[in-house]
Amino acid sequence: MAQFTPNQMATEIGKGLLSFPITHMTADHQFDETPFRDHLQWILDAGPAGVFSAGGTGEFFSLTPDEVEKVTAVSVEVTNGKVPVISGAGYGTAIATDLAKRAERAGADGILLLPPYLVNASQEGLIAHVEAVCKSTGLGVIVYNRDNAILNAESVARLCESCPNLVGLKDGVGDIELMVRTESLVGDRLVYVGGLPTAETFALPYLTMGVTTYSSALFNFMPVFARGFYNAVRANDLPTIAAGLRDFILPYTAIRNRGRGYAVSIVKAGATIVGRPGGPVRPPLTELDEKSFADLAALVEKHGDVAPRGNQ
Repeated sequence: MAQFTPNQMATEIGKGLLSFPITHMTADHQFDETPFRDHLQWILDAGPAGVFSAGGTGEFFSLTPDEVEKVTAVSVEVTNGKVPVISGAGYGTAIATDLAKRAERAGADGILLLPPYLVNASQEGLIAHVEAVCKSTGLGVIVYNRDNAILNAESVARLCESCPNLVGLKDGVGDIELMVRTESLVGDRLVYVGGLPTAETFALPYLTMGVTTYSSALFNFMPVFARGFYNAVRANDLPTIAAGLRDFILPYTAIRNRGRGYAVSIVKAGATIVGRPGGPVRPPLTELDEKSFADLAALVEKHGDVAPRGNQ
C-alpha cells in the first residue's frame, strides 16, 4: 500500500535530489536481488528525496512486467516508507495501465509514465493514453515528456483538468520555450522534474523556470558529489557549479556520448569502479569499450566522491 498520497509524493520529490537506481543483473542477465537491496540501502543512506525503481537508468525498457513489479516491490520493502517510490510504466496503453496496476499492488507511491513504444501519436492520442493510465490507478502519475511522446503546453493543461492524480511532468526534451509555456499555463499544479541525460548540465537554467529537482544517475556511484552539486544549484553557487561541470560532469558526458546506449552503461561502469557492481546491461545495450571504461575510472579516481568545490 502506498505511503504517500499523490500530492504528498509530488511535494516530497520536489524537495531534493532524486535517485534512479540501476537494476542489478547476474552474468546471465537475471535480476540479482541481493546486491540490488544492498545498493539501494547505500543510496538511501545518502538521502535522496525519492527513488524511481525500474526507471530509465534501471533498464525499464529491458525488463518484463513481472520483473518491473518485483523490482518495485523490493524497492518498497527496502525504503520502508522513508521516501516515495515511483515505478516505471510505459509501452502501449494496455501494457502501461497493467504496469500501473502492478505498481500499485507492489506498494509504490507513484508512476513514471515513459513514452509509448515506437509509434508517433497525435496530441489527442497522447492525451487519451495519459488519461487511461491515470484512471487505472489511484497513484500519482508523472509524465515523462520526451522522444515520441512530447505533450505541448495546452495538452498538459487539459490533462491537469481531467486527471487529478497527474501530479508531475518530467522533461527529457530540453525545449526551454516549451517549458516556459507549460509553466505559464499550469503553474504550480505540477511538480517539474529535470530528466535530460546527465541532468546536472541543465540544472541551473531549469531551476529558474521552477524545475526544483532532477534525476541524477550519478547518485548510483558518486552520491556525495551529486548532492553537493545539487545543493550548489539550489544556492545559486556559480563558482561551485562551474567547477563541478568543468572538472567532472562535462568530461563524464563526453565519455557517455562516445557510444549509443552508454547513458545506462556508463552508470553501471561507474558503480563497478567504486566497488558496487551492478552486473551487465541487457542487450541491445552494450558495455563501455575498454578505453572509455579506463577513462571513466581515471576520472572517478581523480575526483573521488567528494562535493564539488568552487574556484578559490
